[in-house]
Amino acid sequence: MVDSAKQQILGYFIEESKEHLETLEKGLLDLQATVADQERVNELFRAAHSVKGGAAMLGFTSIQKTAHRLEDCFKILKENQVPVDQKVETLFLKGFDALQDLLERLQGPFGLREEEGERVLQEVEPCFAELQDYLNSLVQGTQPGTSPLAVAKAASKKPAEIAEAAIAVLKEMLQIFKEKETAANRQKLQEICERLAQMEVGNENWQTLVKTVKKAISHSQHPYHILAPFVIKELKHACDLIAIEKSSEIAPSYSLQQLAAGTPASGAKQILLTVEPKAAAKALLQNFDREQLTQLVQILRKNLASQNSKK
Repeated sequence: MVDSAKQQILGYFIEESKEHLETLEKGLLDLQATVADQERVNELFRAAHSVKGGAAMLGFTSIQKTAHRLEDCFKILKENQVPVDQKVETLFLKGFDALQDLLERLQGPFGLREEEGERVLQEVEPCFAELQDYLNSLVQGTQPGTSPLAVAKAASKKPAEIAEAAIAVLKEMLQIFKEKETAANRQKLQEICERLAQMEVGNENWQTLVKTVKKAISHSQHPYHILAPFVIKELKHACDLIAIEKSSEIAPSYSLQQLAAGTPASGAKQILLTVEPKAAAKALLQNFDREQLTQLVQILRKNLASQNSKK
């Protein structure tokens, strides 16, 4: 497609998105009245859906994902009677502001740069997660995160089925760990954690493990070659425990908790090593200076010689 055609399509998308933003803003500023009119709620849903579709076609991932998150929340309003309060309005407007910000950047002289889009998306994601959880709790009349509907859905599946579904999601996570370390990929990993959490909503041990994993992934100072072995191994082990109905034994390891904390334990500097030799060597090279590495080699040689002499 020639540049002129691309610019024309982009121009159409921007103009159309401006109209959708007006629809969204008008509906959200008077949300209590909006939810009382099903057609107005449908308009909000369609507006978010249209922006999502156009952004997906043009490859603007951050706009697509932000619009999609709004769409998901509007879907809850579409399908349920939700008592809108100030918190709902505030959270919706924060999501709208993020979408508006992204579209304004797109119209700027330099366009929407990928790193800017990812930053905006990461900043607003906790808001969307809180909004969706809160809306579900209002629908069910419960505290956020303990929706009877969500618990019932999880309980309707057999443990082996839940474990099998979780393993399939773990395969997606493993594939991302094999890709380049980017903010976008870390965001994908965190989104996968949210999906995993929904598979065992009523299982506190599973929830704690998944939250710990998500927190560990959020720390960009932890490289994939350190994160992946701990994350995949512990989630896989938890899946195995679910399958044999021993969920009570699920718990994050001390090492995973350290990763989630983002800093080593107090006292002397510590590093986490995987049992995979190449990954362990890489971690040592990144954290030890030349003198320390020389001492380590000497210690290992001495211990190996000692072990061989005992054979």
